[in-house]
Amino acid sequence: MLQPRERHRADLARTLRLAKAFRLERTRPEYFYELLARDTVAQLARYADLSGATALDVGAGPGFFTRELRRAGARCAGVDLDLAEITAHGPPPEGFVVGSALHLPFGTGVVDVCFSSNVLEHVPSPWRMAEEMVRVTRPGGLIYLAFTNWLSPWGGHETSPWHYLGGERAARRYERRHGRPPKNRYGRTLHKVSVADALAWARRNPKVRVLDALPRYAPSWAKGIVRIPAVREVLTWNLALVLRKTA
Repeated sequence: MLQPRERHRADLARTLRLAKAFRLERTRPEYFYELLARDTVAQLARYADLSGATALDVGAGPGFFTRELRRAGARCAGVDLDLAEITAHGPPPEGFVVGSALHLPFGTGVVDVCFSSNVLEHVPSPWRMAEEMVRVTRPGGLIYLAFTNWLSPWGGHETSPWHYLGGERAARRYERRHGRPPKNRYGRTLHKVSVADALAWARRNPKVRVLDALPRYAPSWAKGIVRIPAVREVLTWNLALVLRKTA
């Protein structure tokens, strides 16, 4: 069986496959998240040897990424604050912990890889969460932090694209149309996070070195988008920061 790093190809076909799968997120969530987890862990394996690595999945939810990290050979724990999310698709993987991403219940420098997918935009203090991920990672270890930036087409999540007119307005429109508030409520469970702020935080942080910053779902040839101010906030869609913790 091929290792994930040998399987991953960031080409246009892969981007189209992911775009098609996104339309099934609500109707076939298991299919969507399993596909996304396989792709993301394969992407991660380009930067770190996961075989035997100690990993932490921050904001793990039901554990799709945790399971995939374990399939890749990592000894992975998962942490999430919301018990309903953890059990949304059945019993979570063994070794799950209920805890906050802003105060990770783990010691300093205890994991080789600290991973988080699409959680940063859901916490009120995103850079505190990022600092916590750095803290629990050992010197020389890897941090993979991916999130949906606010000005991307999916920045408002289920209220998109009306979030471009304002988060509160988009939430009210959703509630009028569907008879219930959105799950991702602006200012409560969904917050503005930008590509510019993420890059600024990473580049001024003496504890990490930026290995990569890329549009997570885009072909590799689109990587230059991240270097273009303003344009990157719309076209990046989802930023993946890959960081090495310094000694």
